[in-house]
Amino acid sequence: MSEHPFLRACRRQPVPHTPVWLMRQAGRYMAEYRAVREKLGFLELCHHPAAAAEVTVTAARRLGVDAAIIFADILLILEPLGVGLEFASGDGPVLHRPVRSPEDVRRLAPYDPADALAYVYEAVRITRRELDGKIPLIGFSGAPFTLGSYLIEGGGSRNYLLTKSLMYEHPQAWHELMSLLAGLVNGYLRGQVAAGAEAVQLFDSWVGCLAPEDYRRFVLPYTRAAMAGLSPETPVIHFATGTSGLLEAMREAGGDVIGIDWRIDLDRAWQRIGLDVGIQGNLDPATLLAPVAEIRRQAADILARAAGRPGHVFNLGHGIFPSTPVDHVIALVDAVHELSVR
Repeated sequence: MSEHPFLRACRRQPVPHTPVWLMRQAGRYMAEYRAVREKLGFLELCHHPAAAAEVTVTAARRLGVDAAIIFADILLILEPLGVGLEFASGDGPVLHRPVRSPEDVRRLAPYDPADALAYVYEAVRITRRELDGKIPLIGFSGAPFTLGSYLIEGGGSRNYLLTKSLMYEHPQAWHELMSLLAGLVNGYLRGQVAAGAEAVQLFDSWVGCLAPEDYRRFVLPYTRAAMAGLSPETPVIHFATGTSGLLEAMREAGGDVIGIDWRIDLDRAWQRIGLDVGIQGNLDPATLLAPVAEIRRQAADILARAAGRPGHVFNLGHGIFPSTPVDHVIALVDAVHELSVR
């Protein structure tokens, strides 16, 4: 498996074709996933290792991608903190007991991911068996900043005003919160690797709301700590969105591969982060709603910007939209393989 094109690309080694996988490749756009969800709620599905493995493997096989990613959610790591995590129908995740003050932060108790998140590790083990060595499996976690923002905002946000208020007004409490989350994330990722994940991705989906100076001061040390000490044989993908102003700082924080969104050209981003690190991306997921000819054109443009250089993993700049036609996703995967043959 170490010679699989996806893992070779993560190590910036030559590959026969550019590997491709897609964020949220197991999701509502796929009929097989919807059939499972008719029987299980979202959190139920996440908590059911066999079902989580089933949707993971089904999506990877149906699409023909070069890697599977374990079906879970970035907020599962927050549930054992007792913050009242709920996935409300149509409204996304809600935390009924958000963290808004230094006192709230200090009430959060560390826990052992090996116990509280054992169901994720079991899903990883089942999925590895089902994949039967054909493609690698990616584990993942939310990054400390994005997790902390959910804790403070209590759900989605446009401006992250509550998050930034705590960060600026109570910096000591902020650093305590980030330190707690970094330790949990690190343990969680280590557990997934021990269970069989062959690569991991750190999702910092919300960090693009920060100025570069704030990122370096309030976030970078904890992002680095979240990735510290993982096996050098296990590639780490460091992904975020809206981070055109943070690329150099993200590279400083760490990761074998830096994931980017569609708001910056891939070649320009790669020059900025340095050609001695891999890059992942970066098709706009809305492109998958376009005609197949346009999907192929844009895929070809991204591949041309990568110029066949070792270290490119093709992906979207964020997750697949629920209204995306499955055939369009398959067409993208086929196009990437066809157009990137060395």
